[in-house]
Amino acid sequence: MPDFDNDHLDDLPDGQDDLEAIETPIEAEEDGLRHVRIRIRRVRRSRRLDKYLSGRLGRDVSRAALQRYIREGSVTVNDDVVKPSYSIRAGDVIDMMLPLVKPREIPPEPIPLDVVYEDDDIIAINKQADLIIHPARGNWTGTLVNGLAYYFRKNWRDIRQLPTSGEVFRPGIVHRLDRDTTGVILVAKTELALWRLGRQFELRKIHKTYSAIVHGKVSLDEDVIDMPIGRHPKFREKHAVHRNTGRPYPATTKNAVTRYKVLERFGKVGAGKAKFTFVELYPKTGRTHQLRVHMSYLGHPIVGDRMYGGGPIYRSQLDGRADRAEGPLITRQALHAHTIEFHHPRTGEEMKLEAPWPEDFATTLEELRRRSLRASQDDAGQT
Repeated sequence: MPDFDNDHLDDLPDGQDDLEAIETPIEAEEDGLRHVRIRIRRVRRSRRLDKYLSGRLGRDVSRAALQRYIREGSVTVNDDVVKPSYSIRAGDVIDMMLPLVKPREIPPEPIPLDVVYEDDDIIAINKQADLIIHPARGNWTGTLVNGLAYYFRKNWRDIRQLPTSGEVFRPGIVHRLDRDTTGVILVAKTELALWRLGRQFELRKIHKTYSAIVHGKVSLDEDVIDMPIGRHPKFREKHAVHRNTGRPYPATTKNAVTRYKVLERFGKVGAGKAKFTFVELYPKTGRTHQLRVHMSYLGHPIVGDRMYGGGPIYRSQLDGRADRAEGPLITRQALHAHTIEFHHPRTGEEMKLEAPWPEDFATTLEELRRRSLRASQDDAGQT
């Protein structure tokens, strides 16, 4: 710990009676908390911790909230849990783990959007990879909603006019896709559309078809995975299948059903003779990470899905150079929301919207198909 000036502000000239401190912001944690460290250099006698922090943080955090954080141990002094009434001393080190400050508005950003369909009630976007749907903890910018704000502003409309379900940072959002999952997503532009589309999801009358490339050779041509999903017992960002052991499932566990169909199998791909399968997935329920968890449970994790056991595909690896990562084919999860079928919220018309595969997905399929065919021809030539 560095040396500190132990003088008190009582010894300073008039007008210099504020705390002197060194504040160090530390990178945000994955769970949406900001870590700030304050080293106190000089301090007025009998200055309460909660009062000082309330004045320093301004309107971002209320004094009542700060008192709660201090009691819970989210604010410590010299690595010790203290009371809100703790008197700050010169040399103290205050560590705070506080929620990230939410912006008051949604800033428009020129994020490219591939519009699949649009009318007065809905807009459908073919979402690209590495794009979060809406602002949330730790990700207040760079989202689909920020791109929509820019898109609507160009078309003389304020995104704040879109309906919400009570959350200001989710205007028009009916459903979501994971950050690296690509494909079609619906956004409601009117209250009627938001309510009726939400109702269709609730009644499971909206049907989605996903395309996925998975590791290994899936043996059955078609099947249904009916296994409940809940929070992972150790890693809170993950979900997992809970097998029936005779004991009650955790409260967070929900039933989850996925039907799949094999479209193509790729055998003996490359020098390592790897196997892959191209499948269609039809979720009957809409649980978080459902398709990724179910395919991993089946023993065939989605390519590129590191969280659930999948790995990326590089040309160098297919060529037998496992120690290299050159010529990337697909490095994010190979999961694409290809079609969505629903009834138009105003007219009742049956709608089917499609989003073409992104370039990395299509290129990977082509490469696997080419290498698998070559392996089959080589085998035929040896017989």
